[in-house]
Amino acid sequence: MADCILEAKNISKYFYDPVKFKVLTDISFRINRGEFVSVTGKSGCGKSTLLYILSTMDTDYDGDLLIDNESMRGKKEAQLARVRNEKIGFVFQFHYLLNEFSVLKNVMLPGLKLNKFTAGEIEHKAMEKLQMLGIEHLAAKQANRISGGEKQRVAIARAMINDPHIIMGDEPTGNLDIKNAEIVFDIFKQLAEEFDQTLLIVTHDIDFAKRTHRTIELEDGKLI
Repeated sequence: MADCILEAKNISKYFYDPVKFKVLTDISFRINRGEFVSVTGKSGCGKSTLLYILSTMDTDYDGDLLIDNESMRGKKEAQLARVRNEKIGFVFQFHYLLNEFSVLKNVMLPGLKLNKFTAGEIEHKAMEKLQMLGIEHLAAKQANRISGGEKQRVAIARAMINDPHIIMGDEPTGNLDIKNAEIVFDIFKQLAEEFDQTLLIVTHDIDFAKRTHRTIELEDGKLI
């Protein structure tokens, strides 16, 4: 049986502002190790809301979420923060790099926060991730001195620093031109197929979604 990295079990979600409104209805699926999965659907269909729940940022929902076969229900915020830092890597539409730090330091930050390894070991791992993505030559550069496409690759290296069980992306190519979007797609594909990395990517880009291993499509808060 394949290693299940993430499982959504009958997840439903309501918003209460200004009236009670159901945004997600009975969402269930599994993602196994090494799968490259996309989530698509029209604007307002619940994609980002679902990602917020799956990333443990939103705990107000019905149903259950299992990460690495462990339920996230009833966990305290400190426990969830540890799960996020240890088991989930994040890549957003905007890279959120810290301009005052070098590329290398930006990649190291989640590792320093997790505090599982020495600073020297984290620096070594960060250089390995930059090499994997072909941007090790940028290590000493300030984050604000590199191009948009390079910044997104640095953000992917940062997401990988703690060797997460799953990398989650929220429109990670949404802010890139066609060439850089293609580079990012190829990186994700390589991570899944060569390094057995699990990926869950929310995207509006139908062409991107078609080329992932599997697509989860939402419509009006339901799986179709």
